[in-house]
Order: sequence, then C-alpha cells, then structure tokens
Amino acid sequence: MNEFSVIIGGKAGFGINQASTIIASLFNHLGYNIYIYRDYPSLITGGHTFCIIRASKVKIGSHFNQVDFLLALNQETLDLHKERLKENAIVIFDSNSVEGQGIGLAMKNIVSEEKGQDIMRNTCIIGSFCKASGIAWNILEEVLKKHIYKDIELNLRIAKKGFDLAKEVSKIPKLASEKKAFLSGNDSIALGLIKAGLDSYIAYPMTPTSGILHFLAESAEEFNLKVIHAESELGAIIMALGFATANSKSAVGTSGGGFCLMTEGLSFSAMAEIPIVIVMGQRPGPATGLPTYTAQGDLNFVLHAGHGEFIRLVVAPGDAEESYYWSAIALNMAWKYQIPSIILTDKTAAEGTYSFDINSIPKIEEEQPVLWDQKSEYKRYLNTPNGVSPLAFFSQKNAVIKINSYEHDETGLAIEDRKLAIEMQDKRYRKEQALIEDLKNYLQVEVYGKSDTALICFGSNKWVCMEVAEKLNLKMIRPIVLAPFPKEEFKTALKGVKNLICVEDNKTSQLAELLKLNEIEVNFKINRYDGRPFSVDELEKEVKKVKI
Repeated sequence: MNEFSVIIGGKAGFGINQASTIIASLFNHLGYNIYIYRDYPSLITGGHTFCIIRASKVKIGSHFNQVDFLLALNQETLDLHKERLKENAIVIFDSNSVEGQGIGLAMKNIVSEEKGQDIMRNTCIIGSFCKASGIAWNILEEVLKKHIYKDIELNLRIAKKGFDLAKEVSKIPKLASEKKAFLSGNDSIALGLIKAGLDSYIAYPMTPTSGILHFLAESAEEFNLKVIHAESELGAIIMALGFATANSKSAVGTSGGGFCLMTEGLSFSAMAEIPIVIVMGQRPGPATGLPTYTAQGDLNFVLHAGHGEFIRLVVAPGDAEESYYWSAIALNMAWKYQIPSIILTDKTAAEGTYSFDINSIPKIEEEQPVLWDQKSEYKRYLNTPNGVSPLAFFSQKNAVIKINSYEHDETGLAIEDRKLAIEMQDKRYRKEQALIEDLKNYLQVEVYGKSDTALICFGSNKWVCMEVAEKLNLKMIRPIVLAPFPKEEFKTALKGVKNLICVEDNKTSQLAELLKLNEIEVNFKINRYDGRPFSVDELEKEVKKVKI
C-alpha cells in the first residue's frame, strides 16, 4: 500500500487537530509525503471536527473522499463518514461511546484506569491504529515524545495499552528512512516573510490567517521580530504603515471582513507610497459567512479594493513551497516599488499541511530598497524615470520627510494643481511597467501536462487540478500572479488549447471573469461554494460531466 488516507473525527475540543499531526508524523517517519485537510466548526467545544490525513509515495497537496482507515471517537464520526469507507477499510473506535463494526476498544475506560484526561483517548486510538496498520511501537513512541510536551509518560502508557489491545490487520510498508519537513501554508507564509527580511507583523486574529500571528509570536525572539496583536484590523494596518515609515519591513494578516476595514489603509499605502504586505485569507462570505471554512470569493475584492486608482501586486500561492517563496517575493516587491503587495490565500491553502521540500524552492535573496544618496536635497516623492523615489527615514540628518495621503508634489506638500496631479499619478503608474518587466524573471503561470483541453484554476486548487489533469490526460494552467495579470505568459501557456474548463471555489467564476477582461474566453465552468474544497475524486466526476 503506497497510497492511503485516514480520517479521524470527534467533537471540537477532542484534540483532533493535534491527533492528525501525530498521524502525519508517523507517515513521515515511514518516508511518505503527506497532506492534511482539516474541517472544523466555529466552536470551542461541541460540533463535529475531522481531519483527513493522506499519505503517498509521491508529492501531494489534496485529499480523497474515500478513506482506508476511520478512527472514531464518537458515534457521530462513524455515522457521518461511513459512506467514505473503501471496500476493505478498517474502522477503529471507542466502544464506550460508539457502536459499530471493526476494532472497538473501551478507550474511555483505559484512560480512566490510568487516571488520565478524556482528551487522552486520542493517544489510545492512535496506539490502536499503529498496531492495526503494522506501524512499530518504537516509531509511535518517538513521535509522541516529539509532539506531546505535557504528561508524556502518562500518554505513552495509554497509547501502549491501545497498541497492545488491538490486532494487526494491515501492513503499511516503510518507503524510506528519510524524514521530510511538513508545514501548514500559514507557517510557510511566515517563514517566507522572515526570509525576505520581515521586521514587524501586526494582526487582529481572524481565521484562516491567525496561524501566522501565532507562529510569528512564538518565533519573535529567535528572529528579532516585533509581533503585535492589534485592537482591530484598522489599527493593524495603520500601525504597520507607521512601522514601514520607520524602516521596518511590515506585514499584516486578515480575512475578508478584516480586509474590508483595511481598505482605507490600503489606499493610503498607495498614495503615500508606503510598502506593505497584506496576507488575505479567503473564507465564505458575505459578512461572517462560514468563518472556519474555505472559499475563493474575494478575488474581485482584492483586485479592486480601495478608492481611486493604483497598482498593486497580488499573488496566489497553491501550496507550502509556493507560500514560502511568493511571500518572500511579495515583501521584496513591496519595498522595491513602494507599493502594497497582497498574498491571496484561503482556508484550504493556509491551514492545510503539506510535506515541504526547501530544496525545490528557487533561491531567494532579501532585496534592499532604493535609498537616498544623502547628497542632494531629499524629496520623498522624487519624480524618477521608473517612478520609484529614493527612501529616507526619520532621524536621518538633513532629510525632511513628509508623508502625505493628500495629493502632493515631490517634497510631500499637498497640492491641487491639475498639472502636478497628473504628473504624480503618472509617476506612480510608471512603477507598473517596471514591476511587469521584473516579474518576467519569475514563473508567473504554472503549466502541467499536455492536451487541447485545459483545467484553469488559481490558489489552493493547484493540486486537485493537477491530479485530475494527470488522471484524465488534460493540461492544467494556473496563474500565480493575478495582478498585474501576466497576459503574455498566460496566452503562451494556451498554445494548442481548444477548450478551457475553469475550476473555482466561488459562485460567480471570478477567475473566468478576470480572464475575459484579458481577452481569454473560458468554455466551461465548475464551481463549488459550500465552504468545502474539491477532493480529487469529486472533481474528477465533475470534469467527466463536461461535454467536450
């Protein structure tokens, strides 16, 4: 068995997320690539939470609905997911609270006998899973010691009882001794920002980007970061812009509702030419919507947010490696061109966990901004051939720095003169052509496979579309840079393609509309907007329905 999936479920508060990470680590020890899909309600306790952990000998980044193992800590998990079971799937459950067929152990009793807490049923069911699937005890022991920091000896005893009381009914083979790193998209974004020289991160927690705030807060001392939990999203972006004016490379993170509050700051960034990176994690809306689920419904919003006209960089990474790489590029470009850069992610990409190969990522260097030469009179908005004005920062000798959200002249003084207003807007827009030329040095459009029929997608649909394209002998084309849109590169990718099938997690086919604006017509549209991502088997069925 070189490809398999495990689902573990229970109520929110049962520790399902941590359990999924432990199971993924077990597979990692056996040399597998992993991907974790997490599904949970907006509740602290109660409701139904589950994770699907997929392991494969090849690189993956999406899940299947059909599973080989089901680990049920309550009856609801078995009842809700029994339709996912493959023909010879193995079910492991806590017989104290679940009635079913399979490997049932009185896990609640085991935990009680050891005087443990109810949440430790997780370690018991994982122990049973290891025995049932032929994973050696010493591997589980090593993994538990790495991932559990509290009451480890008690957890080990409970896991060993679960292990000893179960029986081996399957054998997951070991592929290699090499262990791979695995990271969530959020963690990868955080590390990419650090790689490009991040100094400060300010955010108000909002799913699905809260993980970045948590990760950077824990890493602040190690990387000499200023990490602030702001009082609101409005406060976060204004604070970040203030840091940037003091030569602190800054980023903020939010979701759609928080980004609404940030749009005034976004426009201020554009007019005042203050570099800023915004991580925008999509989830279903409008309003609160489905706050812990996924969507791609904010593409239009991100492309057009803010009042007035200004350029912005928008990138949509599709997995952990791309989240790392393009977050670094976004920060570099923000400071190189003194513009807002937006990293467009979503719950699937942000909170999904992927095997991570740092060696597959192109080399990244922190780029330094254009600085004032300290010889001529300092003009904050000096009108230059490419539109980029040299930077100086507060406290520099002989530099009078005026930051102005009003239209202004080269020195930063507010103006209303028609001729000057045109000159300054043209100056800011000259950056766009320089940015477009610069981006030609990067892979802006990913192409996979060969066919006259292509699946078109963006962001987290990367891997599900790649797998379906491979299964059905199709081509996959995916823009990574969404603004400025790489029209030339995209049309090159379309050579020989007659039919375009656009796959999106939204109702209104926003990527298809963006393509239409760039004179590219989509033939068929496949949309999902229930807050859940496409699985490989689901999308394959939908694509087969399309009549080419």
